[in-house]
Amino acid sequence: MRSTFFSACLFILFSAFAHAAVEHPPGSRVALPDGRKVWIESEGQGDPVLLLVGGPANSHVTFHPAFSQLAQTHRVIYLDYYGRGRSEWPADLHEITFARDVRDVAAVIETLKLGPVSVYGYSYGGLVAQQLTLDHPQLVRRLVLANTLYSPVMWQLNHENVNREIENQFPELWRQIEALHLCGMPSTDPLIQDKIRSVASAVARFYDPSAAATALTEPGAVNRALYPVFTGEDVDFAVGGEVVRIPDFRPRLKEIRVPMLIIAGRYDRALYPKLQMEFKIAAPQARFVMMERSGSAVHLEQTDELMALLRDFLAA
Repeated sequence: MRSTFFSACLFILFSAFAHAAVEHPPGSRVALPDGRKVWIESEGQGDPVLLLVGGPANSHVTFHPAFSQLAQTHRVIYLDYYGRGRSEWPADLHEITFARDVRDVAAVIETLKLGPVSVYGYSYGGLVAQQLTLDHPQLVRRLVLANTLYSPVMWQLNHENVNREIENQFPELWRQIEALHLCGMPSTDPLIQDKIRSVASAVARFYDPSAAATALTEPGAVNRALYPVFTGEDVDFAVGGEVVRIPDFRPRLKEIRVPMLIIAGRYDRALYPKLQMEFKIAAPQARFVMMERSGSAVHLEQTDELMALLRDFLAA
């Protein structure tokens, strides 16, 4: 039984990261004031909604095709951060910082004359969205934080809980991971990452593990070399890199005056509900919604419900 379930998890994993054909709306590279270029796509008409993806090494591809539903009533804008996806990539990955991502998003809004714009920040994108709203409140009309974090400590607790889930459900695999780690191998080494990824989605990231197969990707969508630089080489055990320079936003969330919606997944065992409830305390002015049949990616598991929720929030 256990080996059958493990095989199913592997199938789900490889299905999720298969290079399925992705249908992109029209897009182009937009030049920022400093000359760097980032990739933007747009579909639909109406009030603009800017999507900020997670990762932090991922492209916007994970939002396809779910957010085409929202494009029926709004202009949906997809963004690849500098050094990810179809944007320009630097020769030195250390040029990519959290602060620069925030500045770049602000520059995109100003360059495209979008502001004030509704912003949807997913996972790491939610951190960018929080800093953007605090630094540039005039650029943000409404703020949605989905399956996201509020601090580096929460990022650390995220990995600790994923590890705990793997250890409890797949102890034989966890012993292999521990053995490699005790030998000095960082968790971002492919030998460890392949083991973690082989079951992490099944045991920690999804309400229905088969939903992982709906996550699209394509060659070059993820800057895999950036991940250990940005998060630290041993991120699954101790966060580092740019992550530790991200502030704890909880003391400042009450300062946000624009309408704010916070979305969490009941079965997210990474950014789990106990942590998400901290948002309710730190931002009592926000509307908080727990999606009851979702894990870490509400837009994949409860697409229709999410789009209805967003339309309601954006029209209020």
